[in-house]
Amino acid sequence: MNIRPFLSFASFFAAGLVASAVEIEITAADGDRTAAIQRAIDECWREGGGVVVLDGGVHAVAGIRLRSGTSLYLKAGAMLKASRDCDRYDILGNDALEPVPDGDSAPGVLWASPRKRKNNDHILKYASRWNNAIIRILRAHDVKIVGEPGSVIDGCDSYDPVGEERFRGVHGISVHASTNLVFSGYTIRNTGNWAHLLKDCADARFEKLAILGGHDGVHMSSCDRMTIENCTMKTGDDCVAGFDNEDVVVRGCSLNTACSAFRFGGRRVLIENCRCYGPGEYPIRNSLPVADRISGSHGAPGAGRRTLLALFTYYSDFTLNVRSDPGDITVRNCRVENAERFLHYNFSGSETWQKNRPLGSIRFENVSASGLAMSLCAYGDAVRPLSLELKDCRLSFAEPQREFVRGANIESLLLERVTVEGVEGPCVRSWGGVSEPVLRDTTGLSGEVEAASEPFKTKTI
Repeated sequence: MNIRPFLSFASFFAAGLVASAVEIEITAADGDRTAAIQRAIDECWREGGGVVVLDGGVHAVAGIRLRSGTSLYLKAGAMLKASRDCDRYDILGNDALEPVPDGDSAPGVLWASPRKRKNNDHILKYASRWNNAIIRILRAHDVKIVGEPGSVIDGCDSYDPVGEERFRGVHGISVHASTNLVFSGYTIRNTGNWAHLLKDCADARFEKLAILGGHDGVHMSSCDRMTIENCTMKTGDDCVAGFDNEDVVVRGCSLNTACSAFRFGGRRVLIENCRCYGPGEYPIRNSLPVADRISGSHGAPGAGRRTLLALFTYYSDFTLNVRSDPGDITVRNCRVENAERFLHYNFSGSETWQKNRPLGSIRFENVSASGLAMSLCAYGDAVRPLSLELKDCRLSFAEPQREFVRGANIESLLLERVTVEGVEGPCVRSWGGVSEPVLRDTTGLSGEVEAASEPFKTKTI
């Protein structure tokens, strides 16, 4: 381990990092490197800030914790390779430098199905086993993880028999109650659970990342001022997920998934210049045989479910106290290929993950979607109905549809310069509370609203 004054890496300045007091270089070596890397991080923190540099080669680790003012820099060819032993990641309870407050700990708490547990937020305690990760960041500020091209964080598809769904392992990077964060340049792959988990955070930037396999790419909850830009995600679960977020921008990303490109809820959200396409290169792992989940295999070629379920699925449940009414969501200048649904908003009460506060408004501008398999689902709330706009959009369905939109409680529906192919029925099949649609320069649709004669039913996502 070499300790020297900080060297100004060009990539650090490009990523917006501020020069720090100390640089510590870690060379690759056989055996576990967790203790060596953690000692270097702690030394930087004691010196008032610094950078831990991982040289090219394999660095085998279990859990490490980044602290305020510390940065992790992966050189080209560096691989942070995670242990598959999930019992090794309970690191916060033994941290003497920054002990975890009693209110953040959750000893003995294990994941349980939302259909069985009584208190949905019990696993969200910061120090619970469910929040464990290869890299932890807790109550910190000014923290960065930067990788040169060719650097990798490999989760090795860790398996935990008492984890989520009785197989999911540790997250890639788990961040709580932290601010001023940068994640840039590296590839992160095959994480046991989400690649990036953020809760109660602010002012974070994700840029030029490759997120491959695993589960959710970036999952944020109760976070503000978040930016995801120029990232490539090929995930087994949702690409960008979370709710109770405010002032979020996702721009210039390529999103491939076996779930939803966006499973999201929040206020003042902008999604632009993205390509979202299916089927997923990686399967959702709970669709694989148990033996493959245990071993970390991705299954036989083409195995497992790989369908892109939706461009945008609304998300809001009772695990969090949602701070403000969700809405003002804009999706623009995007291309969608082979999704089952364009929009899936179902506030009818039949979906676990679409409850709590309803969505007020969402608009799509200059979005093209080909190969859609199902009508748009837009079932709003009777007290706070939905405002839905599509402008300059082109939507085509792979098979004829009975209606363009199926739903209820739509306060306003504006379709302006919209071209639709493959709808043979009304513009809206209504289960009540739907205002007359406004169509301007729209082809392939009538303005008809037809009352449904059957109980509302739609595929749960």
